[in-house]
Amino acid sequence: MKLLQAKGIKRNYGSLQVLKGIDLEVGKGEVVAIVGPSGAGKSTFLQILGTLDKPDSGEVWIEGVNALGLRDKELARFRNEKIGFIFQFHNLLAEFTALENVCMPGYIQGGKKEKDIVSRGKELLDLLGLRERANHLPSQLSGGEQQRVAVARALLNSPAIILADEPSGNLDSQNALDLHKLFFKLRDDFGHTFVIVTHNEELAEMADRRLLMQDGSMSE
Repeated sequence: MKLLQAKGIKRNYGSLQVLKGIDLEVGKGEVVAIVGPSGAGKSTFLQILGTLDKPDSGEVWIEGVNALGLRDKELARFRNEKIGFIFQFHNLLAEFTALENVCMPGYIQGGKKEKDIVSRGKELLDLLGLRERANHLPSQLSGGEQQRVAVARALLNSPAIILADEPSGNLDSQNALDLHKLFFKLRDDFGHTFVIVTHNEELAEMADRRLLMQDGSMSE
């Protein structure tokens, strides 16, 4: 069984057919890159995979669960537990420290002791070389550090899959390369699974699979 399966995903905006019945299977520990021109539907497809948007037709299965068949409350919990998100603009909360931002998914999930959540957050910041920055606000961090905090946040609940939308799009070339290497280290060391939408061909070529999305369709 594949970790993630998308079947026949279609999405229209008015008369514009953005996604024309896309299928995708991703195995555990895979790093899959999706490339294509702006407006091809890459981000829309990623949002549907992450259950942040619903298709007009089609299914998304994650670890054998029909995610889009869940009720809203169940879906929110499932999303928080099973899916990690990394965005181009890190989306860190400005008034919270790096550690507090990392711990946020654990607080939202509930059911865990605060000390255990904080311990996990510190462990991740340490892993990503940010131990000394734990109590800094996002405004006190560099762009590369902010994005690594966002990666740690995505990993907090040990999700089944991590979805990244242009994760290095706002970084300089060196920080982008460092971030890309980090993704593969996380896969190699911990078996994490990534689906990454990117315009960065260097990252796409590093991936296990490079998929091209164009005119609402996807090909290898």
